[in-house]
Amino acid sequence: MPATTGTTTATPDGPAPRPGTSTPPTPASRATVPPATAPAAPGGASSSHVADLVAHGGGPGAGGPDAGGAGEGRRLYGRDAELGVLADLVARGLAGAGGALLLRGEAGMGKTALLGAARDAAVAQGARALSAVGVQSEASVPFAGLHQLLRPVLDRASALTTRQRRALLAAFGMGEDTAPELFAVGLASLELVSGLAESAPVVLVIDDAQWIDRPSGEVLTFVARRLGAERAVMLLAARDGHDGVLGDVGLPELQLGRLGDEAAGELLAAHASGLGQAVRERLLAEAAGNPLALVELPTALSGDGAGQVAAPWLPVTRRLERTFLSRAANLPAPARTMLLVAAADDEGDLGEIVKAAQLLDGTDLTVGALEPAVKAGLIEVHGYDVRFRHPLIRSAIYQAAAPSRRLAAHAALATALEGHRERRAWHRAAACAGQDDAAAVELEAAARKALGRGAPRAAAEALRRAARLSADDGNRGRFLLRAAEIDFELGDADAARRQLAEARSARLEEGERLRLILWTEALNEESWYSPERVRVFADVADQLAGSQSDGAALALRALWPLSIGCWYGNPAQETRDLVVKTARRLQRGDGDPMVLSVAACADPVKEAAWVLGELRDVVPESVADPAEQHALGASLTAIWAFDLSWPFLCASVEGLRGQGRLGLLGEALASQAWAAIHLGKHRLAAAAADEAARLSRDTGRLRWALVADLALATLASERGEQERANELIRATEAELLSVGAQSILGFAQFARARHALVSNQHGDAYEQLARVLDPSDVAHHPHVGYLGIADLIEAAVRTGRDEAARDHLARLDALAGRTGSPYLKAMAAYAHPLVAPDDAAEPLYRRALDGGLSRWPFHRARLLLAYGRWLRRRRRLVESRPPLRAAMESFDALGIRAFGEDARAELRAAGEAVARPAPDTLDRLTPQELQIARLAATGLTNREIGTQLFLSHRTVGFHLSRIFPKLGITSRNQLRLGDLGGD
Repeated sequence: MPATTGTTTATPDGPAPRPGTSTPPTPASRATVPPATAPAAPGGASSSHVADLVAHGGGPGAGGPDAGGAGEGRRLYGRDAELGVLADLVARGLAGAGGALLLRGEAGMGKTALLGAARDAAVAQGARALSAVGVQSEASVPFAGLHQLLRPVLDRASALTTRQRRALLAAFGMGEDTAPELFAVGLASLELVSGLAESAPVVLVIDDAQWIDRPSGEVLTFVARRLGAERAVMLLAARDGHDGVLGDVGLPELQLGRLGDEAAGELLAAHASGLGQAVRERLLAEAAGNPLALVELPTALSGDGAGQVAAPWLPVTRRLERTFLSRAANLPAPARTMLLVAAADDEGDLGEIVKAAQLLDGTDLTVGALEPAVKAGLIEVHGYDVRFRHPLIRSAIYQAAAPSRRLAAHAALATALEGHRERRAWHRAAACAGQDDAAAVELEAAARKALGRGAPRAAAEALRRAARLSADDGNRGRFLLRAAEIDFELGDADAARRQLAEARSARLEEGERLRLILWTEALNEESWYSPERVRVFADVADQLAGSQSDGAALALRALWPLSIGCWYGNPAQETRDLVVKTARRLQRGDGDPMVLSVAACADPVKEAAWVLGELRDVVPESVADPAEQHALGASLTAIWAFDLSWPFLCASVEGLRGQGRLGLLGEALASQAWAAIHLGKHRLAAAAADEAARLSRDTGRLRWALVADLALATLASERGEQERANELIRATEAELLSVGAQSILGFAQFARARHALVSNQHGDAYEQLARVLDPSDVAHHPHVGYLGIADLIEAAVRTGRDEAARDHLARLDALAGRTGSPYLKAMAAYAHPLVAPDDAAEPLYRRALDGGLSRWPFHRARLLLAYGRWLRRRRRLVESRPPLRAAMESFDALGIRAFGEDARAELRAAGEAVARPAPDTLDRLTPQELQIARLAATGLTNREIGTQLFLSHRTVGFHLSRIFPKLGITSRNQLRLGDLGGD
């Protein structure tokens, strides 16, 4: 299917350096889990587990501003159901069946208290805890959150493979390697956690996850989805309405609601037992079941606070902020200065806060200036770490400060962070009241650093901020253009369009102006259908190719989405011709893979023969870039040349896997899965589709996940798993329509038709496939329609639609002759004997079976079945048995049970006794298990297999422990590649 578009190491004696530094820090799909119906651990959570959590309920700060319902020491009120969910998850993690859970709720609902309860209970049972807290102002510093989480154990990085260690340290700015792939960092993080879990279970706690920087959030999501076989649990908390990178990551979720009346009353009584009835009722009404409000609002009853309780109604959050601000207002001036700097700081480092506060006020402040804020319950100081007792305190203090004072605080921090260039750049930008070209240039340098650390999204954000700081006649246009190009490479077309639209009004050099027009046309879907727009694109591409050394490569990369649009859409022939002619003018040499790819997708019918001819001198080894191998392999599937696409797709999968480029790997695997289906490599197709679906969801490429799901649905139908196939198709169609991906509906029709065929519902199969070739139907797609042309013709014959069968065969013959497509020629050979009159059919059957279908084992087996059936119905029983027996054996070898049962039924009707097939041991394995077994059979270690499949070595070992009993063996030495399928 065509594509869419000097090392410093930590030591056990001290903390590792912060991201972007080489010196230690200065000293100083979502699935919702409702509480009442949460999944239980194997055997269920015991009451002692819940009791453990209650006993460790508050964690640090229990009973304080972020107690979230903690009172009377360490008790959590009204949270027994939530504690039960956490107890189950912790119990599973301790037993080696880990997982992740995302707590969601309004501010003050007790998320932090519940995280602390789970963490402390796990630690009490021997687990090791690693924690991180998201900070709003650090959300632009790449990998800051991940570094905060892993910093205490970075000394264990020496146990990682060289490549994983380098990727992780490069992400943290602690090594010389540059631009690691994001998911290479993810795998390194997973292996680090998995290694820790071998000596003791691990609990990972991420609070205020909505403010974790995006690269860290993506890595944490990657890790969270792979903890099922680990002695590790990840617990995250995010505030409602502030999703950040956790918008829809598919993790199990637990929504925290407000406390009930009884629990709210108990909590209030525990913290303010001497209230009068009227005041108590007013507080309960205003707190509205918010635990933090129930703990904090009673403090407003002292002094001036009494008036706040009687004031007009305010939302709970606003009233809490007022309460915190009233405490801060009564502090000495030095303490207020320190609080503002801490609120603006993104690290909570005591030393840099003190230094910046000194710069802000020009006085010799000391750590002692913070003591009144600690006594007021606004902050906590642990060693050199300063933390606010609740995020609302931070935001209230920051937002209440005068704008000039906030700017000055960021300016002081920028000066204090002289040795931390990325963080300094962001604070300097935050200190700007207007345009500042020097600060913008610093952000550009931060963007380059982010790219070097494998965080392109953070780089694009830095460039967008730099553009806002730049004058129109300065670097603004250049920053916006570069941000758009990064967004284009990331597949974020909407963001790229926004940057390009802004860049139009800015000053650009001539070459930059050409690139602006090029990317604008490449991202304008109207260009995919309009000859006039393609002419504009072609003119710019020619100018770029003539004026810049990389102009031709850049233009071809931008031309690729136009060609994809031509394949999925149905533009005028003039548009197709212009796209192809432009690509040929940009050709960088004979057999240029990108030119062949563009031509194949832009005009499959007209250009297929030329592309196939050019391919005689092109082999996968001659194409260095796995991305170009994928483009070429996917484009060959666009011209129905699945056999020729196969080596390119296999090479691209191997290359992309080695480079850790998971997004593109998911696309390549999806293309490989569909090619494998047509080539009769069904077990390999299942493994590829299964992995494609998982990786595509990991990387946010939902459309490709759905394409892979449809391949899995097709395979499930052929195996006779009708209920699963139906469910996959229904769910996928609903998602396709919801995301506006009607162009993929043709694949859903193919899957539905194959499902109908194996169920002997030939009329339904015909209707489903005919829709794809009907221009008036929403599922219309002429190129996809020819994927199922043989099925369509067979369904027409089996339902008495003889004239329709002949018409479709005539169209197939014409297209096969014009394109030279191997698949279409084979399908024509398959269909001719089905349509032919009885007196002419037999030689056509023999001719197709003798040669025309030799490279298409699935269709050859189906034609053997059709031929045997044809012979039997003419009472040539003895002659019918050999082809029917061969068909049965072929289907069994391919693992296609549904068609195999048809062959058995025909063979019995022909008078041959046929036993039921023995269960194939390979069918007992899941696609992922079969993939792991095959890799283990080649001699790879668990760690090497994990690196290839982006799993931890422990998870690989877990899968092997399940594989051995299914195969009737006891060790990996008994695995034989030849016994694991011949795909």
